[in-house]
This record gives sequence, C-alpha cells and structure tokens, in this order.
Amino acid sequence: MTALPPAPDGGAAPGTGPTPRPRLLDLFCCAGGAADGYAAAGFEVVGVDKNPQPNYPYRFIQENAIGTLAARDFLATFDAIHASPPCQRYTRLRHRYTENRHPDLIDVIRPGLIASRLPYVIENVEDARGRLHDPVMLCGTMFDGLRVSRHRYFETSFPLTAPRPCPGRHPLHYTLDKRKAHYGRLDEWTAFVSVNGGGNCSRAAAADAMGLAHRYLTKGELNEAIPPAYTRHIGEALMDHLRRGAAA
Repeated sequence: MTALPPAPDGGAAPGTGPTPRPRLLDLFCCAGGAADGYAAAGFEVVGVDKNPQPNYPYRFIQENAIGTLAARDFLATFDAIHASPPCQRYTRLRHRYTENRHPDLIDVIRPGLIASRLPYVIENVEDARGRLHDPVMLCGTMFDGLRVSRHRYFETSFPLTAPRPCPGRHPLHYTLDKRKAHYGRLDEWTAFVSVNGGGNCSRAAAADAMGLAHRYLTKGELNEAIPPAYTRHIGEALMDHLRRGAAA
C-alpha cells in the first residue's frame, strides 16, 4: 500500500484546528453522488477509490479502500466513514453471467470499520440487504423532488430512520419499451425514470431525476450513484449523533 498523504490542516484531531466541519471519509467513492449529500449536511468529505475519478468534486485519493482502513493515523483525522463496496456481486444483473467473479466486500470491510471506532455507514443494493446488519432502506419516493425509486440499503452504527414510508407501488417509469402499455405517454423530464444499465432515458434526464443536474456525471457514473438526498438525510442524522457525543 502506498503512503497516504497527510490530512488537510496538518492532520488535526477531529473537531479541532482551523477546519470547523466534521470530516467524513468516503470509501469506494466513485464519482461522488453520496459525497454531495454529506457535503450538503455539513461535512468536509475526502474520497478514496482504487480507480481514477475525474468527476469527483472534493478532495480525492486514488488508493485501495480496504488498505486505507488499516492506516490508523490517517483514520484518526476523520469523524466518520461511509463505505459503498462494489454492488456488482449483488446486483440482479449478476444473473446474466455464468460465473460471478465480483468480490464480496461487505463482510471484508466491516471489521475495519468497527476497529476504527468511528461512526460508519455501509451502503449497497437491494439484493445485498441480507449481508447488512439491520439496514434502513431509502427510496426516491421518500424525498421531494426525486424521480427515481432506486432502493438502497444502509447499515449504520448510529440511529437512522427513513424520512417516510415507501409506498410499495411506485409511479410508472418512463420507458422506451414499446411492449409496455404506457409507452409514449410519459415525458422523461417529468416522469420517474430508471437509472441503470438499460439506458431507458437520456443522461441529462437521469441526472435531473436523481438530483445531480448541478454537475456533470457520465451515464455510467449515474448508474452507480447514490442520490445526494439519501446521504444528506443520513448525514444530518450522523451530524446529530456526533453533536450528542460531543455534548455527553
């Protein structure tokens, strides 16, 4: 593992030094959909991913996320950790392949997160919910302004509840499938859309539906992104948890 660079502010202890905002480490960060939500909740965010992420909008370190969890001095400069291990192991598209060679990283990273003694979040897709401990499901219908259902599950080491129930029956989604009865009746700029590898809407409409129109992400990056509204909600709960701990 390469040496991680020092944290901003000379590696000041969490909550001290010239930076007033709590610091969150965003592991497996991809292009930073989750990071936008945490930043909106008031966190200074630093992303880590083994692959280059030219569209990541905050400080970025190209490094192995699992190895980063072993860098104790580096972790000590943070107040919390979010981890989104690759979902391909669990996504329903995995059934298209004879052999699924994608790694199962949820159980691999959890011990490192617990050992850090920092509040943490592990996020993944619906079919990974059985690998997560008491996860909370978030859906786009729980947030005003989103036009995606996009169920994601979140294991947290601090209290978290959904903002409101999922209706179960989602609105009709814009489709390019002429076999669907509602084909041609919906507008991709006003209807719910599916943002996935199927490409049923334009890149720009997908970004707008997910609350990510404020910056550029490729369609592939959008396919993997978490709507920032989800992590803003989580970040606000996390911020309250940190404040309660500081006041105790």
